[in-house]
Amino acid sequence: MNRHYLYDTIIIGTGASGLSLALSLAKTLKVAIISKNNAQQGSTYYAQGGIAAVLDNKDSYELHISDTMVAGAGLCQKDAVKFTVENSKDAISWLINQGVEFDREQDNPHKDFHLTQEGGHSHRRIIHAADATGKAVSTTLIEQAAKEPNITFFENHIAIDLIKNNGEITGAYILDRKRNEVDCFQAKFTVLATGGASKVYLYSTNPEGNSGDGIAMAWRGGCKVANMEFNQFHPTCLYHPKASSFLISEAVRGEGGLLRLPNGKRFMPDFDDRAELAPRDIVARAIDHEMKRLGLDCVYLDISHKPKDFIKQHFPTIYQTCLDLGIDITKDPIPVVPAAHYTCGGIVIDQYGCTSVPGLLAAGETTFTGLHGANRMASNSLLECLVYARSASQYILQQFDQKETPAPAPNWDESRVSEPKEQITISHSWHEIRQVMWDYVGIVRSNKRLERAKKRIQIIKEEVNDFYGHYRINSDLIELRNLVIVAELIIDSAISRKESRGLHFNLDYPEAKSNPDDTILTPEA
Repeated sequence: MNRHYLYDTIIIGTGASGLSLALSLAKTLKVAIISKNNAQQGSTYYAQGGIAAVLDNKDSYELHISDTMVAGAGLCQKDAVKFTVENSKDAISWLINQGVEFDREQDNPHKDFHLTQEGGHSHRRIIHAADATGKAVSTTLIEQAAKEPNITFFENHIAIDLIKNNGEITGAYILDRKRNEVDCFQAKFTVLATGGASKVYLYSTNPEGNSGDGIAMAWRGGCKVANMEFNQFHPTCLYHPKASSFLISEAVRGEGGLLRLPNGKRFMPDFDDRAELAPRDIVARAIDHEMKRLGLDCVYLDISHKPKDFIKQHFPTIYQTCLDLGIDITKDPIPVVPAAHYTCGGIVIDQYGCTSVPGLLAAGETTFTGLHGANRMASNSLLECLVYARSASQYILQQFDQKETPAPAPNWDESRVSEPKEQITISHSWHEIRQVMWDYVGIVRSNKRLERAKKRIQIIKEEVNDFYGHYRINSDLIELRNLVIVAELIIDSAISRKESRGLHFNLDYPEAKSNPDDTILTPEA
């Protein structure tokens, strides 16, 4: 039997943005948090490096803003950058008050926080918890949320579509994966905090659930999206058959790690004066260039010249994971390849997380705020989650009493569908989308590649929509339906950009325009 739930706010996603927002509302409002798996299965839990914030007296907001603008390759919106950076210290203080334990300096009597430096940053400003910052943040926030009587977790629930009434979002239809029933969740405010869409690519550092659900649902619900062509490929994903999604943190290069060819020769100084500390788009393209030029399966990241105790202290997770796979990083270089890592575009929101459709807000990687421009600077992502989640909570609390309780939505209608007789269509289409995107819409693109990708994705989309219209839904079909929409949005955005900039490099338009614009897509009415 279908169930109907009514809350003050529904938050879909349990990463840093969703949890921060829930905790900021819980003293006043009743909140439902929807998680497609268990609450720790978002990208936040797996984030290694840390959170960028101005915490050192030698650093400044102006420098952090400047570094972000440079890394964003001319497309960052300065108001968004300024807003995010100037709220960084308060966001970190809030996390510390929640109980997150960041690393301290070992030899400082005042126990200052240890700050590291990553690509694109001119100063040490990355606060971290060893090399498992996301785990520390996620675990702490989940523990705090579990103590709040006004917060209810719905794990193993996957959102299908938003509920829209008279042009306003009033909730969402959610599949309870254990009961295999579709329930109706309604609230005055619905928030998408579903993470990015890097699983649209064959090789990714992301957990399995990052299939662009929020972006696709928002698009179907009438929201604008922007800059979907800017997909960040992390330069250093571990190259090993038993660890295809394990990330080697940017902080390894920040602490002196060097990129080398199989013969031991460094190559980054040939591409950029900042060498290994250049922004991610530059490093990823350099690795891709060398791999194609020499026919390599991978390159190597070497930090073995650092003291063994230093490596084990700063990178315990990376050290142990690699050691379990037979790689002692205190002695041997780490085989690495680029992999899809972060979605810089997404649902267009304002400073308070509001989308272009009333009743719907969004926060985190699923959004486009203007902060990242054409290339996200390392460790600005978790900061963005915290800052925009907190500003969204302020908006919701201010507007809550002025909104009416939504009218009950109809039950999910399955009267005209049947049980699928086989799943091969879903599994084959899932793999085909990711292969097409990797081959044609990857680190380096061309007009011909993009045209081929568009034709193939359109065919797959027709097949998926036909399947969706005739058969009872399941988790794989829901994700596939979202994935094909996200793939199409990325391709359309990439075709629209007649230049190369940041994370988007097109062989047919190798130069950057002097006056770039954001790529904003609007759904047809």
